[in-house]
Amino acid sequence: MRWLVGWSCAAAVPVTEERRTLQPVGAQLLWGDPDPLWAVGDWRPDEVRIVRADPPPLAYGKDGPVSRLAVLGCCGASDEELRLGLVAARGGALRHLTAWPGSYTAVAQVGRRITVAGDLAGARPVFHTPWADGTAYATAALPLADLVEAQLDIGHLAALLACPDAPEALGDGTPYAGVRRVPPGHALILRDGAREIAGYEPAASLAVAAPRLEPAQAVDAVRDALVDAVRARLAAPRHAPETVAPDPGPVPGMGPAERRAARGAPAPGIGADLSGGSASATLALLAAGLPGVPGTPLGHGTEAGERLLAVTFNDLTAERGGGAAGVPRPREAELERARSIAANPRLHHVVVAAGEEALPYTELDSGPLTDEPGPSLVVAERHRRRLLAGSADHLTGHGARQVLDAHPARLADLLMDRQRRRLLKPVAALAKADGPSAHSLFVPFTVYRAARRLARTPYQEGVREVAERLLHRRFEDGPDAVAPVGPPGPLAAGGAVDASVAALAWCRPGPAARWLTGEALAEVSVRLQEAAVRPGPLERPGERRARAALARYATDHRVFEQAAEVRSQRLHTPFLDNQVVRACRALPEALRVQPGARASVLRAVLAGAGIRDLPAGWGAPSQASHAAAARTGLRTAMNDLLALFDAPLLADAGLVEARVVRRALRAAAGGEPLPLDGLAELVSTELWLRRLLQRRGTCWTGADAPRQRAVAGGVVPRRAL
Repeated sequence: MRWLVGWSCAAAVPVTEERRTLQPVGAQLLWGDPDPLWAVGDWRPDEVRIVRADPPPLAYGKDGPVSRLAVLGCCGASDEELRLGLVAARGGALRHLTAWPGSYTAVAQVGRRITVAGDLAGARPVFHTPWADGTAYATAALPLADLVEAQLDIGHLAALLACPDAPEALGDGTPYAGVRRVPPGHALILRDGAREIAGYEPAASLAVAAPRLEPAQAVDAVRDALVDAVRARLAAPRHAPETVAPDPGPVPGMGPAERRAARGAPAPGIGADLSGGSASATLALLAAGLPGVPGTPLGHGTEAGERLLAVTFNDLTAERGGGAAGVPRPREAELERARSIAANPRLHHVVVAAGEEALPYTELDSGPLTDEPGPSLVVAERHRRRLLAGSADHLTGHGARQVLDAHPARLADLLMDRQRRRLLKPVAALAKADGPSAHSLFVPFTVYRAARRLARTPYQEGVREVAERLLHRRFEDGPDAVAPVGPPGPLAAGGAVDASVAALAWCRPGPAARWLTGEALAEVSVRLQEAAVRPGPLERPGERRARAALARYATDHRVFEQAAEVRSQRLHTPFLDNQVVRACRALPEALRVQPGARASVLRAVLAGAGIRDLPAGWGAPSQASHAAAARTGLRTAMNDLLALFDAPLLADAGLVEARVVRRALRAAAGGEPLPLDGLAELVSTELWLRRLLQRRGTCWTGADAPRQRAVAGGVVPRRAL
């Protein structure tokens, strides 16, 4: 895990010798007192850049002028562009620090003023906490928790399980008491230890609408942003990973790639996922077609013109849905599309086949401690097998669905803008999504009524409604929800229509809320009621829900990166870059809500880059195999999961009852239609708590180092909620 950490203290506080000796374990000092900054972890030399600019008058430190900028991560800007950004930030234009291609964290220091800019998605967050008459900040929460010897925030864990994508419940908290998160799209500004949170994006107004881009112009902007994001990765120096163990030589049935993966090291150079989906295929084709230096400094990866390693994961245990005669099953069609795309002579295709050993919920006892809990902990080992076959710099299509697809709540935004006819196509597609049924005729009326109800519901009223639902344990559509028009009976249970109608709300209970105790739900309900008293946001419901969903996904993806981390490998997610997120947000809502909008936008992106020969069925959605693999993994790991919840720490904290969770696990493994993602969140949170309490040592060393690590005492305190 890589992170940066520093602090700002009041000028009146002297820097003692003990304070000078306090530093993170394994740190690289970027600049020193009185406001030091460290980079911690296995940062590459090209990932840490520091530039200076001419300071304004009176901005002097004891070592001379202080006006500098540190950029950590993959940044496509030149040194001169970084200096211009520092000059702009010195005058207060913070947005310039986030406008370069790539994914990075920028820290600007001008005199005693320090500015730390977070990203728009939340994949590179910034945390802060009061410390030593000032403020300490970091890009990871656990080091700050160690610094102030923080205890667990049980209320935040309850909110994380009850309403994971509701900012009203989570606020700016973290699992550690006293450690706060800077919201996405904001920057942390420190002056002599005093902190300020400032947004750097222009605020939208409901009274005066900003000029909207034409669809063609908006798609061109997405293309340019994606091309720049991929080019930033191609322009970076190539790296050959450290060899963990020597190559044992020829092994029957194993090629060089298989032997390297077995040793635990990725391939040199650059690679990409190639799942057969539109997002990963777009990045792989762009990376293979853009000009750049192929291979590595050692000459790897240049044979036969191949410049990109494309990795496809083939799950041999996934249940495959049947189809009509002559029609490929969904998973088979995905693999066939990946093979067709990999016919590109610039791609070297590797298929990673895995059986029961790579199912979700396997090898839960052998994983690293992540900064926060996340549902990806139960699938980390599954994806680590795929990443081991990848390259030192590996491109993934994660986040494309969240930045390109329209959240169902955007239908209410169209109604607020008096664009009713734009609802015809998405509503008609929903009516066909779950197949023909007796209720298909009434689906358009049901969805339209739900969208109209959301458009007319004030923010405070919508939040109070969810607080009441949690307090009275109403997790299904009740009397206060939109009733279907037509004959009695549910819509397709668990189908696309149900999910879309449930998402047409200001916020909603999470899938794991039904298994929490009444006391935990009551505390989350109080949080929501307090949020409803405060002034509402100046956003439409669809915009707010889409931003919250993206922030939640980015947080989960950050946990995934830490849980499935491979030594000497960097995962790149261009769709979560600032410039790509901005370009995608500029897409007109009428374009977003159309069926197949993501595939059509990415097809236009590839066409603009000169790539038009795509396989049949490119862009077809397929998520059924993931749910099937999760259910199969539950059945396979049932004994281990029941043992995990025999005496769970979540029960000690008063969040769940062990017997309730065990009963839900058995029911889900038996095929009952329960939310599998909710069970994954419960299991992941329990795993994270156990790993946190089993850790040894702290993140700090020195004479003034904290005497205890985070969650001191090694137990989860039971509290009366």
